[in-house]
Amino acid sequence: MSWQLTIAFILFLGSWAQSTLTQPASVSGALGQTVTISCTGTSNDIGRYNDVSWHQQYPGMAPKTLIYDVNTRPSGIPDRFSGSKSGNTASLTISGLQAEDEAEYYCASYRSGSTYHSGLSSWGSKTKTCPHELTRWHTFN
Repeated sequence: MSWQLTIAFILFLGSWAQSTLTQPASVSGALGQTVTISCTGTSNDIGRYNDVSWHQQYPGMAPKTLIYDVNTRPSGIPDRFSGSKSGNTASLTISGLQAEDEAEYYCASYRSGSTYHSGLSSWGSKTKTCPHELTRWHTFN
């Protein structure tokens, strides 16, 4: 019985590893400028579904959802955050860049081969955002 569970777990990890969405490691801009973070997937996730979300995370804090369903903002999220999608690529645009926008941003997308109830999604690697005025004190890993 346990070997079946082990095989299922290995298959799960394999499918997860193949589903990573591609984001730039970092973006930067001067305060007040507009920056865009791209998130590239495939025709099995971003290209097929409009279930794309963006999440902001500060060190040591829980992630906060900025955008869901490609371009919908939850209540309380400023309208300077906007989302869009073209083909297999989704984008998060931050206009009027502020110092408080220095954070990590993640995209996520539902993908085929899973169900909404399984919680299995494609996730992007993090993008660090840094306003220019802070760049001299900030290094990207």
